[in-house]
Amino acid sequence: MKIGVVGAGYVGLVAGTCLSEMGNSVIIADLNEEVIGTLLGGEVHYYEPGLKPLLQSNIQKGRLSFTTDTAMMVRESKVIFLAVGTPQREDGSANLSYLESASVDVACAMNGPKTIIIKSTVPVGTNKRIGELIAGHTSHEVRIVSNPEFLKEGAAVDDFMGPDRVIVGVRDEASEQTMRSIYDPFMRTSDRLMVMDPESAEMTKYASNAMLACRISFMNEMAKICAEVGADVADVRKGVGSDNRIGSKFLFPGLGYGGSCFPKDVRALAHLAEGVGVEPRILRAVDDVNNLQRYLFLPRVYNEFGENLTGRSFAVWGLAFKPRTDDVREAPALDVIRELVKRGAEVKAYDPEAGSSAGAALKLLGVTEGVEIVAEPYLATEGAEALFICTEWTEFRSPDYDALRDSMSRRIIFDGRNLYEPESIKAEGFTYHCVGRPTVTPD
Repeated sequence: MKIGVVGAGYVGLVAGTCLSEMGNSVIIADLNEEVIGTLLGGEVHYYEPGLKPLLQSNIQKGRLSFTTDTAMMVRESKVIFLAVGTPQREDGSANLSYLESASVDVACAMNGPKTIIIKSTVPVGTNKRIGELIAGHTSHEVRIVSNPEFLKEGAAVDDFMGPDRVIVGVRDEASEQTMRSIYDPFMRTSDRLMVMDPESAEMTKYASNAMLACRISFMNEMAKICAEVGADVADVRKGVGSDNRIGSKFLFPGLGYGGSCFPKDVRALAHLAEGVGVEPRILRAVDDVNNLQRYLFLPRVYNEFGENLTGRSFAVWGLAFKPRTDDVREAPALDVIRELVKRGAEVKAYDPEAGSSAGAALKLLGVTEGVEIVAEPYLATEGAEALFICTEWTEFRSPDYDALRDSMSRRIIFDGRNLYEPESIKAEGFTYHCVGRPTVTPD
């Protein structure tokens, strides 16, 4: 099938590349000339495991191409995925201006009947809205389908190639058959395509992310209670997660969630609810708990060092909002660093993939001095009085304690992802602060 994709970002590039892997002829269009130039050279402009070799293979086989000419892509394609960003506005609502602009560009270039598939995360009612917008700019027959993405950064290729479900919102049987023909190659062992109306498909995306965010915030609140009553949240998590009605996923306490999806989608859904007269009490609470969680360690830092941190030196391991990505959007580490620097501290930070993106993001947050991004984890800890762990990269799970002891001026670890067993860290000679578990100090 000849498929076009508008948007070469996290969603569009993964979707287009994986669709080409199944034998489709795919053209990905994006207005960013620098991004398209990078892709034409066989390189990827962000880090996503497994994506680069798949992209290079399909370019070589002639099934995947890139362009800044949206009109050409439209003329050459039978179906077109819209995968542009829907960033958050100041009031929490989704900004649909990029999607609307892309829709108009597609409509004006249509040279025959097309199926338009909305892959972007959008509020309920967008399918109808985009359909009316496109109809106002073309006389050709067009079908509008909602097909929200459920890709986890760091595992996006695997998620697309082996989806646990594909949600499709359609208004006619022809659109359903088109979607089945696209996704059948990904479902050779079982049919996991779920067909519903577009409004339900749009709502499913928001509700899914809100539920996962709710579980994280709930467990973080439980962790705070555990810390006050002497319980161990690690044991509580195991006990709760063993109930098959609940399950164990997304119950790990930490410094809160970040990224491009959970924060934005929770707020957008809350804004949508308020717009139809429903008070989103749970959604607002989920967001509030998450916003506070990233500052969990600061009272302990002030207790240890005082509120004036001038002259203090700290190390931070992990800058991305999660491992296996270089995405730092709403990453807790950035807020931790900003608060430390604001109080006078010097910070050295390390991340396996997100160093450059974190540096740029910190500047946007106004952090232009007091922080240095380094290329090795133990360069970050040189002279540090404490180490903050903000992202659970696998390379942090078994640190070289001799190197830490030799490089740090004091032996204090603030572990925001509960990577270690407290007693083991105590035996290594470190004071260990974690989330929802007792703080331990060497004898």
